[in-house]
Parts: sequence; structure tokens; C-alpha cells
Amino acid sequence: MQEFWIYFQIGLKHVLDIHAYDHVLFLIALTIPYSFKDWKRVALLVTLFTIGHTMALMLSVFGIVAIKVNVVEFMIPVTILITASFNLFTAGKSGKKESINLVFFTTLFFGIIHGLGFSNYFKSILGGDAASKVLPLAEFALGIEAAQIIVVFVLLIISYLVQTVFRFSKRDWTLVMSAFVIGVVIPLLVESELWIR
Repeated sequence: MQEFWIYFQIGLKHVLDIHAYDHVLFLIALTIPYSFKDWKRVALLVTLFTIGHTMALMLSVFGIVAIKVNVVEFMIPVTILITASFNLFTAGKSGKKESINLVFFTTLFFGIIHGLGFSNYFKSILGGDAASKVLPLAEFALGIEAAQIIVVFVLLIISYLVQTVFRFSKRDWTLVMSAFVIGVVIPLLVESELWIR
């Protein structure tokens, strides 16, 4: 049980780390178009992201996939930028529900990219052969899922307050927050080590 809490807490801290805010930025971009009445859809999106994240770690732990760190570190802000930009172009449009399969697929794919970004660190904290890393990986995934649910719940509360107390329309709130995320993520892309030769 003690080992469970160790890896569970690593998962929690991975998402909630204030210095590694890319995960929270992605969750903001992912959650902002939704409200409490969409909680099932949001929960499914969060779980798909966790599944993708865990798949990437599994592929990395078993040595099936290996990608250069600077490429993955560049791709992570790209996924955030795409998600936030998608919100800008679909905010307030009724056709958004029709594109939900696309959102599900891209969320899973983006989870894989984010998982690859964490894979080297994760492998470094685990000893033993690949098979012995499966249980810690599951414990870590549960920590990620719990942290993401916490973040999403807080975001939905803030969204509700802004739209009811401050009378922001859902469309305006989505546009403002998506623009904010884009503004934060562009410097991450510009300063990427990928540009350094």
C-alpha cells in the first residue's frame, strides 16, 4: 500500500506541479468549452488523455517507442496550441457536438505525446525489468487521473462562477481563456530547444 501511494503521489504531482504547467494548460484548453452539464463528456476526455499518457509510458518502458526528447518537448505545446485554436474556431457554434469523435481521437493522441514527454523521467525512477514496472505504471496513471479530475472540477467551478456571477457568455469565456492559453504557449514554442542546432 505504501508503494501505491508513492507512485500515486508522483502522478498527482506530475499534473499539479506549478513549474510544469503544460499539463494544466492542456486541461484548461480541453475543459473550457464545457460546463457541469457536460461532465460525462469531460470525464471521458480526461480518461482518454490518461489512457494515451499511460500507453506512451508503457511503450517507452518496454522499449517499443523511443523519440528524441526535444521533439516531444516541442510537440507538447503544439498539442496545447491546436486544442486552444480549435476552441477559438468552434466557440459558440452548434456543430461542435458533431466533431466530438475528432476531439476524442485527438485527446487520446495528445495524451500519447504528453506521456512520451514524461517517459524518460518515469523510467529513471523505476528499477527492475519492464514487467515489474506495470503495477507502478497503473498506480501512477491513477494519480494522474485523480489530479486531472481535481483540475477539471476547479475549472468547471470557475467557469460556472464567471458565467453566472460575472455574466460572461459561454462563447466569450471560451474565447478569452483559449486566447490566454495561446498567449502562454507561443513563447514555449519559440523558446523550444528544437530550434537550437
